[in-house]
Amino acid sequence: MLDLVGISILIIAIAFAVLVIFLARTLNNLTNVLGSVNKTVEKLPDQLDDVMKETGVVIHNSNETLLDLNEKMRTLNPLFYILGDAGEASRKLSSSLVDMTASMKKNTDEAKEKADNRDLGGLYGGAALVYYLFQKRKALKGFKDGSETS
Repeated sequence: MLDLVGISILIIAIAFAVLVIFLARTLNNLTNVLGSVNKTVEKLPDQLDDVMKETGVVIHNSNETLLDLNEKMRTLNPLFYILGDAGEASRKLSSSLVDMTASMKKNTDEAKEKADNRDLGGLYGGAALVYYLFQKRKALKGFKDGSETS
């Protein structure tokens, strides 16, 4: 029986030795990994300082760009107002031209109608049309000037 106890202790001792060797290798690998992590962590403050410096430079450049953009917008604002005024003036002018063209068309139609009603033809009809248009133009000019003459 003593032999069986001795064999059992020997097997336990061998198993313990294998376990110790396995744990020693695992702990050695863990030591290497922790050493690498330590080196990486030691580099982090320097890397963070570099990142913070770069971030500061980017923010500074962004602020300068915004200031430059604001200055250029202030410079361009009067130009936008001038363009708006010019657009409004051209709209009023074109509206006046449309009104005047419509008035002239109406006057021409009225003169033609009068000439047709009176059966005026040829040279006499043309002279009557010119006289009628001259009278209408004179009336329109007087109306625009504020004195109504016909």
